[in-house]
Amino acid sequence: LLEKMADVSLKEAALIVGVVAACYWNSLFCGFVFDDVSAILDNKDLHPSTPLRNLFQNDFWGTPMSEERSHKSYRPLTVLTFRLNYLFSELNAVSYHFLNLVFHVVVCIVFLKVCKLFLDNRSSIVASLLFAVHPIHTEAVTGVVGRAELLSSIFFLAAFLSYTKSKGPDNTIVWTPIAVTVFLVAVATLCKEQGITVVGICCVYEVFIAQGYTLPALLDTAVQILRGKGSIPFSMLQTLLKLIVLMFSTLLLVVVRVQVIQSQLPVFTRFDNPAAVSPSPARQLTFNYLLPVNAWLLLNPSELCCDWTMGTIPLVESLLDVRNVATLTFFCFLGSLMVFSLRYPGDSSKTVLMALCLIVLPFIPASNLFFPVGFVVAERVLYVPSMGFCILVAHGWKKLSNKSVLRKISWVCLAAVLFTHALKTLHRNWDWESEYTLFMSALKVNKNNAKLWNNVGHALENEKNFERALQFFIQATQVQPDDIGAHMNVGRTYKNLNKTKEAEESYMIAKSLMPQIIPGKKYAARVAPNHLNVYINLANLIRANESRLEEADQLYRQAISMRPDFKQAYISRGELLLKMNKPLKAKEAYLRALELDRTNADLWYNLAIVYIELKDPTEALKNFNRALELNPTHKLALFNSALLMQESGDARLRPEAKQRLLHYVKEEPQDSNGYFNLGMLAMDDKKDMEAEAWMKKAIRLQPNFRSALFNLALLYSQTGKELMALPVLEDLLRYYPDHTKGLILKGDILMNQKKDIVGAKMCFEKILELDPNNVQGKHNLCVVYFEEKDLIKAEKCLVETLALAPHEEYIQRHLNIVRSKIASLGAMEQSSLPSDGTAATEAKKKSFQNLKEAKSEKTTTQSTVDNKEHSKNKKPTEKSSVDKETPKKSTKEIKDIEKKRVAALKRLEEIERILNGE
Repeated sequence: LLEKMADVSLKEAALIVGVVAACYWNSLFCGFVFDDVSAILDNKDLHPSTPLRNLFQNDFWGTPMSEERSHKSYRPLTVLTFRLNYLFSELNAVSYHFLNLVFHVVVCIVFLKVCKLFLDNRSSIVASLLFAVHPIHTEAVTGVVGRAELLSSIFFLAAFLSYTKSKGPDNTIVWTPIAVTVFLVAVATLCKEQGITVVGICCVYEVFIAQGYTLPALLDTAVQILRGKGSIPFSMLQTLLKLIVLMFSTLLLVVVRVQVIQSQLPVFTRFDNPAAVSPSPARQLTFNYLLPVNAWLLLNPSELCCDWTMGTIPLVESLLDVRNVATLTFFCFLGSLMVFSLRYPGDSSKTVLMALCLIVLPFIPASNLFFPVGFVVAERVLYVPSMGFCILVAHGWKKLSNKSVLRKISWVCLAAVLFTHALKTLHRNWDWESEYTLFMSALKVNKNNAKLWNNVGHALENEKNFERALQFFIQATQVQPDDIGAHMNVGRTYKNLNKTKEAEESYMIAKSLMPQIIPGKKYAARVAPNHLNVYINLANLIRANESRLEEADQLYRQAISMRPDFKQAYISRGELLLKMNKPLKAKEAYLRALELDRTNADLWYNLAIVYIELKDPTEALKNFNRALELNPTHKLALFNSALLMQESGDARLRPEAKQRLLHYVKEEPQDSNGYFNLGMLAMDDKKDMEAEAWMKKAIRLQPNFRSALFNLALLYSQTGKELMALPVLEDLLRYYPDHTKGLILKGDILMNQKKDIVGAKMCFEKILELDPNNVQGKHNLCVVYFEEKDLIKAEKCLVETLALAPHEEYIQRHLNIVRSKIASLGAMEQSSLPSDGTAATEAKKKSFQNLKEAKSEKTTTQSTVDNKEHSKNKKPTEKSSVDKETPKKSTKEIKDIEKKRVAALKRLEEIERILNGE
């Protein structure tokens, strides 16, 4: 009969689907908010590149279970569904919300099947519809992280349904459903911890429903057995056997779960759950008062809030507190229901008993009964308990509707409740559209929670609205003056507003609220890991002042002394030590951090930067490669390892360098540096057309890209396209009027190609204005004087040039030629001087070297990890020096390139022709 009643018809399923869709369609337009950010956006376990085994080693938020900062929430199967979402749609929030909606529909249908075991068909549908539309579920359904509740509930109910089939004909035991139940309990627990509580519901069902015992009957049997007046009935022995199997399985699951968390409870602050750290009797009175608060949310879900921590519910510190009346009333009502359900036989008492079990047992893990939790009230943990509440309401409605006097009013009330709840749910979904809308809606309900003020500030901060964000952060410090995080937020915002003095004052206040440092003492149980970031943030602020680097280092060491496993402190200290020119100590800091986390690609990358500072490019490249093994898309490792290969001069490494740069521009298509360095590689490989294309792309993205502009002009001049180089040089000198090498190249082209002596002269004179000791510019100006037939001025100019570079023999030879010309002109009007091939050769070589230096203008990037003050993640920050010179190439390489760049020497040939009077 039960099996037949428990069938759900297609019409009933369609009704539920329609109602859920009508209530939750707008949830598809919501984004990732609140805890979704940590569980989805910041969780590397979702990425296909992360090994699947990590899901079973890390907590719900992607933190290794072995780390103390882990919340110890072990839900690998829920994370697996997030990973499947990511596989199909990456971070498109619609797919995540749609799957949540589907899971909620499944829960409602399975719940209807369960209701039919204890209620008639009409009442079961009422209970299921009330559950489907109840506003308390918006956090579990519309909030993506609420999927843990949804998945756990599916397997929770499935396990219970399976257990109901374990009773065979003549009260025999059917073991297959029990085995399936144990398996489903394990699966439910891997979705969320409360899944294990279904075992308690199965035990109550077995004793009071399947076997039909009442509490008085059990007590009578126990008394008879203890007095020796009877034996244990066979049916009771069978029941005990089933219960022992269930309890043993549960114990096994508990042992495994304790092993997973490594016998460590998560570390919460007093702000997360103030009552948990309060003395007696405040702790007990407050915890008991929270029970009627949760019951009231089920009964009247008019004022919902996403965060009930901190000062939301003031502590009940005295027996005289009027709120104790609510606690007493709640326990009286609950007690009367328990007495009724356990004492009297009949279907009504059984229904009430199962409803109470669904309310009470799944709530126990969140009740602070066995261990403190990290919240005061959480609406999503009421998802399963609300099932029992809905059964109670439906059962009560059935009793009322059966009375002819109350039938109509009961239907009107039911319709009103369903309609208003559905409307509230639809409206509540919009609150979850963004973090700003969510936290502002919470502030309407509760203004005494500093965390809410902080979170609105964070939402505004993410929109770069720092001025408004600061107002909310300051309000948070006023609501909760001893909130370290709020003062840190104020400091960070002042820093973003470039108010360094105010930022430091706020950080100092936060630091003063930290416990005093005692050498050798650990603070794991007293200090939240995030609060230790006050030392990092303050150090990062003051180290901008070169005179305070030692002070910053002291702050990093303070953080490490409080938590020797504080990885971020080692990372930030390593960066500082590099800045202090202490690469060996920086290396030690990064190696220590790697001992704590060898799977962190950023750490291997930073260590590579240290080896570059230590002039060990081979070891640097090895560490870059390790970073890329862990994260093949690590952008800065791709870019800087490619540069390292390029600058090594080893032609065998160029193909790999090119592949890495191509990968980099795929990841960062808007970064002109990637295209520029691809162009430099192509120039090295003598692929002129390819080099030209890459340089042009870099300039399109960054029109004032100094190095790209110059090297494109140089490329044109080397390939016989000097006139194409001129407009590029004009752009370069418009942005950088003091670019000496650009002026030299422009003067050469004007003199040799355009025959514009005046324009060339202006270029060379400009060079000497910028650098009076520039030998190449001064020598070229001397040639201009000669071209202008001003031999006396040319001679004086060459004498001055020779004084600047007395070792340059070609200048001496040119001076001799000019002097010979002057002497011969004294005897005749025109004289032909002999060509000095040696001087020409020397000049060609020297001029080429100068051009070579110009060619070697390349962009190099050195990066270190910069700790963001409010972020969990450590992201490398790029520091670019656009015109940093690369090391000079060998003589062999210079000669090889010289053959390629014959065009660059035409100017020197022209100089020799001029000086020899050809």
